[in-house]
Amino acid sequence: MKKNGVRELWSNGKGVVNSWLAIPNSFSAEIVASLGFDSVTVDMQHGMVNFQRAVEMLQAISIFDATPLVRVPWNDPAIIMKSLDAGSYGIICPMINTKDECHQFVTACRYAPRGMRSFGPSRAKIYAGDDYAQNANDSIITFAMIETATAVDNLADILSVEELDAVYIGPSDLSLTMGHAPSINPVDEVNDAISHILQECKKVNIKAGMHCPNGKTVKERIEMGFDFCTIANDAAFITQSGSSELAQARGSSKGRGSF
Repeated sequence: MKKNGVRELWSNGKGVVNSWLAIPNSFSAEIVASLGFDSVTVDMQHGMVNFQRAVEMLQAISIFDATPLVRVPWNDPAIIMKSLDAGSYGIICPMINTKDECHQFVTACRYAPRGMRSFGPSRAKIYAGDDYAQNANDSIITFAMIETATAVDNLADILSVEELDAVYIGPSDLSLTMGHAPSINPVDEVNDAISHILQECKKVNIKAGMHCPNGKTVKERIEMGFDFCTIANDAAFITQSGSSELAQARGSSKGRGSF
């Protein structure tokens, strides 16, 4: 089976720099995957991406060495299994708040006897190889999103679930549920919770990831001990770069028709 690049980096003690796709387009996915990110995630939760578009985007990512991942819209075994059958090498599952929810998630990612995933890796077998069935359970990565105060309260129980490989912190939702404005640049109280999550993950050898606003923050988080960090998303890349170039073109004016 084709190696999971994220697992290989982890086995060598390295942090993973991930990118994130919200735009439902295979060409933009191809561009991002060509840039050299370790992995690229198709966002089916808050991105404008349906399943057919996700398949096309996974095909585009697969041209390059980046490991293809999917954030599913919800903890639904049907879409989890379809995303894996489409060739995703890991699933990021939102809003995991309890041990039972985590168990439901991870079992949907594993074939029997370790889970309940139904067999039918239509595209995955083409991408990964003929020995997919024998190796998928050990290759596919399960990320449970920890993004609520409830999840933080239940963290020890969630981390105890067998077949869970990693957690992924959503700082905006975590901020909301802790009584603050949603932000990818969290306030001190939320940062304290993030540090607590990281420490608890280290104790039980669960990988820790989170969403970050920029490359500088990714570097800082990996130096803190995070194993997997995302730089914003493709829509943010366009917005930030486009706004910067437009501001330079118009000088200090932000209005239309500056010339």
